[in-house]
Amino acid sequence: MPDDVGTVYLVGSGPGDPELMTVKARRLLEEADVVLHDKLPGPEILGEIPDDKREDVGKRADGEWTPQEYTNRRLVDLAEAGNTVVRLKGGDPFVFGRGGEEMEHLAANGIPFEVVPGITSPIAGAGVAGIPVTHRDHVSSVSFVTGHEDPTKDESAVDWAALAATGGTLIVLMGVGKLPLYIEALLDAGMDPDTPVALVERATWPNMRVATGTMETIVDVRDQRGIEPPAITIIGGVAATREAVVDFLRNRSDTPDIAPTEVDE
Repeated sequence: MPDDVGTVYLVGSGPGDPELMTVKARRLLEEADVVLHDKLPGPEILGEIPDDKREDVGKRADGEWTPQEYTNRRLVDLAEAGNTVVRLKGGDPFVFGRGGEEMEHLAANGIPFEVVPGITSPIAGAGVAGIPVTHRDHVSSVSFVTGHEDPTKDESAVDWAALAATGGTLIVLMGVGKLPLYIEALLDAGMDPDTPVALVERATWPNMRVATGTMETIVDVRDQRGIEPPAITIIGGVAATREAVVDFLRNRSDTPDIAPTEVDE
C-alpha cells in the first residue's frame, strides 16, 4: 500500500441538528479534503460544508439513487489519491446506513478507515418527541427494523409476526411510505389495534413534525397530516407516554410542531 494513501472516515452526523453532532465528527468535516454525503445529515449540516469539497452520493432530484458500487469505488479512488475522506451519513453509519458494506469494501482494498459513531434517529427522534424507547413501567426491549421491505413479499427478511409477539417497542425506519403494508402485517399477526403509534418526521430538524394515533388510525393520520420521509414510526405503549409531556413541549417557544394529531371519531 502506498505511503501517501488517505484515510476514510465513516461518520455519523446524528439526527440532523448540528449541535447533536459529535466533536470528532465536526473536526473531521473541517479537516476533510472531500466529503461524500447523502441527504439525511440535515440541511444545516450540509450547508456548513464548502461546495468545493462535498459530493452528493445520495438521492438525486430526479428520484434516482447513486449506486452503492459507485460510492464504494469512489471512496477507494479518493483515498488512493491521498485524500482525507469523510463519508457522512445521517444518524449512525451502522444503523441501516450501509456503513458495514463500505467498511468491508475499504478493508478488501487495503484502505485505512475509522468509524465515528453518531446518534441514531430512532432513539433521538423518539426522545425529542417526548417518547422514551424503553420505560420500566411499559417495556424493556426495543427493535429497529427497516420499512423499505414489502412485508407481503415471499423473500422478506423481516418477520413481522415475531416482532408483533415481542411486546416491546418497535421502531420502523424509512417506512412512512409503506406504513399501510406493515401495519396490516402486524395487525394480522395479532397486535392490538389500540396500540399507540407515533410518526416523527425530520426529527430534530427546524421543521420537525410529530403525529400520533393507534394501529387502527395511524394510516389515516399520516394521510391527513401529509407526513413524508424522512420519518420514523414508533409502535408500542411508550408512544402514549408523550401525552404526559406534550403540553409542556408545545408551550416551549423553541420547539417545532410537535402537537399530537388524532383521527376524529
